[in-house]
Amino acid sequence: MVSENAKRKLGLIGLGRFGLLFARILKDDFDLVVYDENTAALARAKEAGLVTADLEKTLAREIIIYCVPISLFEEIFKSHRNLLEKDGTQKTVIDVLSVKSHPKQVFIREKPQNVRVLLTHPMFGPDSIDEDLNLTGKRIVVDRLDLDDEEYSYFLDYFRSRGMEVLELSCDRHDELAARSQGIAHFIGRMLEHAGIEPTAIDTLGATRLNELKNQVANDTWQLFDDLQYYNPYSRKTVAGLTAAQKAIYARAMPNRIYKDRLVVGIQGGRGSFNEEAARYYLSRTPEEPFELVYLHTTENVLRALEAGDIDRGQFAIHNSVGGLVQESAWAMAGYRFQIVEEFGIKIAHALMIRKDSRFDKIDTIMAHPQVFSQCKDNLAHKYSKLELKVGEGELIDHARVAELLAKGEIPVNVATMGSRVLAEINDLKIVEENLQDSSTNFTQFLFVERLQQL
Repeated sequence: MVSENAKRKLGLIGLGRFGLLFARILKDDFDLVVYDENTAALARAKEAGLVTADLEKTLAREIIIYCVPISLFEEIFKSHRNLLEKDGTQKTVIDVLSVKSHPKQVFIREKPQNVRVLLTHPMFGPDSIDEDLNLTGKRIVVDRLDLDDEEYSYFLDYFRSRGMEVLELSCDRHDELAARSQGIAHFIGRMLEHAGIEPTAIDTLGATRLNELKNQVANDTWQLFDDLQYYNPYSRKTVAGLTAAQKAIYARAMPNRIYKDRLVVGIQGGRGSFNEEAARYYLSRTPEEPFELVYLHTTENVLRALEAGDIDRGQFAIHNSVGGLVQESAWAMAGYRFQIVEEFGIKIAHALMIRKDSRFDKIDTIMAHPQVFSQCKDNLAHKYSKLELKVGEGELIDHARVAELLAKGEIPVNVATMGSRVLAEINDLKIVEENLQDSSTNFTQFLFVERLQQL
């Protein structure tokens, strides 16, 4: 046991979960004071029997350990520079960040002349250390940077005296390995948490360990997750590899055709929509193939259902010769994975329609898809300029859905909508005027899509 007078003076900065744990580990072996700008953290430290001090007294110690968030480290260390070099005495500064190349570069750029650095990453934490703080077999990665031989040997001996296994790795090598171990563990753990995975009564050993991983990662902050992904230069490549692997396994687990007796096709529109017209035209080319149409009203709904395996093919409008890009589809496509089977087009003609029990002089609003308004812009401005043009929310962006609800009396009688003659006939609506499209050659392009195939 080292006498109190012989103990080296150490200051620890940052009293988060790991900082508090590390302070408890060190307090019997060093003359330790701790600091955190958070008063609640200081209160927890006092409850744990630790001696607190202000920042200046903490930075006056001969050894300073930083246990601060990765993303805040540079700002914090730079703000401490003047106090670190104030008395000009030689100091050893140690960090415990879970990435190493970033703090190394910060130290190289910012450290005062009287500071020597040991970079470390203790490969353990509050969830893997028992109450008696037994470190036997726990690993710690070290990179000496510019620490002299005597000081470096001192810390190696100290870590080993506590039972730790010391791994001497360069910062770059550490980050490369950490991205493939700690980084992957945090990524998968957060995925399991996001998916709402919970233990069941029939969990296998593997399932139990996955839940343990999820729970362990959830104990850490999202700030740590974000910092691991952003500040480790190897994380992006690792995450990209995981994403590619997930796509491949998804394609294997979710077959191209779930329904064997018929082709189940989800379409952007409702009954009587141009989407239905396009789908029936497309599917008529293979009359031997039985099919079922599922009316999903929005591109978002189509792609979500396709990815979930509720349908086996999807169809939605992507471009019109007058109205241009179908923005609804463009936004939805950005959020889902699928493969394009074919792009094709049909000619579109728009009619204005109202309920049969309505009088046109009582109509004050036309509710339809924004593409309808784009394709009929000039004619609507010329002939119906007094009517408000309104795009519905959610499924009501689909004018076929508007027509359906208008016929049922669930949309006010003062509202008109637009679409094909077939749409009016299906919903028993009265056509006010046909061929309101600005161009006689008004074509809409559609995408027929399927789930990702095995790579």
